Amino acid sequence: MKRFQSVFLLLALALAQSHDPQDPAQFSALPQGYSVRFQAAAGEVREAHLLQEGRAWPMARQLSLPGREVWRGVLPEARPYQIRLRTPEGERLLGPFLPPAHPFRALPWLEGRVGYQIFPDRFHNGDPSNDALALEHSEFRYNLVWQERGGPRPYLSRWEDPPGPMHCCHQYYGGDLQGILQNLPYLAELGVGLLYLNPIFLAGSAHGYDVHDPLRVAPHLGDEALLGELLRRAEALGIRVIFDFVPNHTGLGFFAFQDVVRRGPASPYWDWYFIRRYPFRPGDPTAYESWWGVASLPKLNTLNPEVQAYLFGVAEHWVRFGFRGVRVDAPLELLNAEAFFRELRLRLRAVDPEVYLVGEIWERAPRWVRGDTFDSLMNYALGRDIVLRYARGLHPALFGGPRALRELAEVYALYPEAAAAMGFNLVSSHDTSRLLSDLGGDLARARLALALLFALPGVPVVWQGEECGLLGEREPHDLQRRPIPWGACSEEMRGYVRALARLKREEPALRAGAFATHLAEGSLLSFWRGQGEGALLLAFNNGQAPEILPLPPGEWRDLLTGRRFLGQAEVPGVGVLYLKRASR
Repeated sequence: MKRFQSVFLLLALALAQSHDPQDPAQFSALPQGYSVRFQAAAGEVREAHLLQEGRAWPMARQLSLPGREVWRGVLPEARPYQIRLRTPEGERLLGPFLPPAHPFRALPWLEGRVGYQIFPDRFHNGDPSNDALALEHSEFRYNLVWQERGGPRPYLSRWEDPPGPMHCCHQYYGGDLQGILQNLPYLAELGVGLLYLNPIFLAGSAHGYDVHDPLRVAPHLGDEALLGELLRRAEALGIRVIFDFVPNHTGLGFFAFQDVVRRGPASPYWDWYFIRRYPFRPGDPTAYESWWGVASLPKLNTLNPEVQAYLFGVAEHWVRFGFRGVRVDAPLELLNAEAFFRELRLRLRAVDPEVYLVGEIWERAPRWVRGDTFDSLMNYALGRDIVLRYARGLHPALFGGPRALRELAEVYALYPEAAAAMGFNLVSSHDTSRLLSDLGGDLARARLALALLFALPGVPVVWQGEECGLLGEREPHDLQRRPIPWGACSEEMRGYVRALARLKREEPALRAGAFATHLAEGSLLSFWRGQGEGALLLAFNNGQAPEILPLPPGEWRDLLTGRRFLGQAEVPGVGVLYLKRASR
């Protein structure tokens, strides 16, 4: 028995020493300093300090997980340091450790920002005179299989028209850059500080991912001069804009693909694609490799150096033009994904050292945010797998407070704090049902989901119209992409989003990247944001009945309602509290 206990003790102490400054999850740079973390067996560390040049800084237990915990502290400088531990067996000194020469660094300008995603054709029609231009560049012009089979053609709709059979891709409503420009004051008033635009370049569909010319603004959306004005006006209002970059495939009208159609193996672009047989008819999915077998999206050969150079040049062009970040579509589909995106990061950071890079990866994938590829993923794994499931109010045994807090802790243990601070966090988008539809039309649960999303580290991203409390199922007709009926906006929901955005912008604890687990029981979920006297205690309840949260000493005030609490706080059914120590 003693031998077993000794082995267990050695394993526990070894786990307590599991700190590697070369691992971005354990050492990364925040605007407030350098985040240092280590993992230990649960209960094996009583106290910890960071030591640097004769000074000491306290570390605190940040995340509690089954059988283990994560401790965290912040250093002011990237100089050699040690970690002093107090354990039940006595004091231990770990290190010295040498910080990495170039730690993964969070971009300071993202702090406190709220994101907003726009699908241009369905946001607002600011210039009806350009609507018909969408039909001049439609996929129909290039898809010979579609032409031969007949059937419905692309068409224009009035803003209030219902979705038809072509709604996904070829029913145009006339939304454009002018419509976005006109609504910039609205977005600024809502609290938006980061704007993500779905593809705006010349393409063959309403969604724009079948790009025909990634260096030209789609004429039915506007032109380069209008885009430049949009970016300048947005910046003046404190809004930075990122664009959608599609490196995996093109549309049928892309110049290289059309050259292959005309000249076959003699084309200098033959090796830009994966052609199975020639001659072929564009639109035949058996003739060439395409994205998920969709014939309108022929796959690029990104192993080809010429293709790489072209794509890098496209991204560099638009960053030079004035975009402050890039959302990358389907990065895992590329054949040489890791090498490609390492090079893309280097090139874009050479153009703008603070460019923001987001990869469309839906699952937990920490290897993609280690400081050499993306700054963040599109965090569906956070927003839909945790936030949405908790907001649904399932039985606590299925997904109550303890399950939600454990999964949040797992996510934040996996990812560098720099990545968490830059998180592109969303519950809904153009590729999902609307939040309110996912929650069965329950506005209270939609508010709960948004409050939880806004409380987490990083940038909460609102899909266009969610602030209006709209419904829209993804299946079977992509109804989440219906044009926004601006006259039907819920002012109550819009005011709620404004209030959350104001707190995100003004509260230092919500701006920073620090997150720490607190208490979860039954339907109750609570965690800390920030440190010291300014820290916030966030509490959520996904059940119908009120829950009681014991409070640390002192008086606490809910930032959303102004209510004050002492000793304990009642968290309303399907409700939330943003608690801050009341001023003395």
